[in-house]
Amino acid sequence: MTLQFAISALLTLFVVVDPVALSPTFLVVTERMPRKSRHDVAVRASIIAGAILIGAALIGDWLLHMLAISLSAFRIAGGLLLFSIATEMVFGVRSRHEGEAAEEALEERVRNVAAFPLAIPLLAGPGAITATILLAGRAHSDVGGLGDLVELAILIAAIVAVAAASLVSFLCAEWIGGLIGVTGNIVLSRLLGVLLAALAVQYVVDGIRAVLAG
Repeated sequence: MTLQFAISALLTLFVVVDPVALSPTFLVVTERMPRKSRHDVAVRASIIAGAILIGAALIGDWLLHMLAISLSAFRIAGGLLLFSIATEMVFGVRSRHEGEAAEEALEERVRNVAAFPLAIPLLAGPGAITATILLAGRAHSDVGGLGDLVELAILIAAIVAVAAASLVSFLCAEWIGGLIGVTGNIVLSRLLGVLLAALAVQYVVDGIRAVLAG
C-alpha cells in the first residue's frame, strides 16, 4: 500500500506540475537575463513552489476541517478541477495560457519572476495544490497511526522530487527545447493530459463512492 501511494503521489504531482513542458515558458520569462540570473531564478522558483506544496500537504486537511468541507466533497471538486486542467492540456489551451502569463509578467516588468509566474501559478498552481491536498487526505484515510506519518513523509518526498525535477528542467531548458522540439512538446503535453484526466476521474469516483458509503 505504501509503495502504491508513493508511485501514485509522484506520478500525480509530476503530471500536474509537468516541469518538462514548462521549460519553454521559463525561457520566455528569463529571455533577457544572463545565465547566472537564470540559474538563480530556477533555484528560487523551485524552492518557493516546493514550500507552497509542502504547506498544502501539512495544513490542507486542517484547513478543510476548519471550513467544514468534507474530504469526499473536496475529492469530487478537486477531481473536476484536475479534469478541467487535463482538458486544457489535451487541447493545447494550457500552453497558451502559460505563454500569456509569461508575456504579462514581462510587460509589467515583474521584479521577481521566480515567484510569479514561475512558482505561482505555473508550478504550484490550483491543480498542484488541489492534488497535494487530495493526496494528503488519502494518506490519512488509507492507514492510521504511524502509517499516516509515513505516507505524509512520502508525499513530502514526492513534492521535493518534483521540485528538483522542475529545477533540472529549468536549468536544462535550452537543451530540452532543442531535444524534443515543438512537435515533441505538443505530443508529450497531450499524453500527460490524457493520463491526468484518468486520475481526475478516479478522484471523482472515490469521492462519490465515499459519499454513498457514508
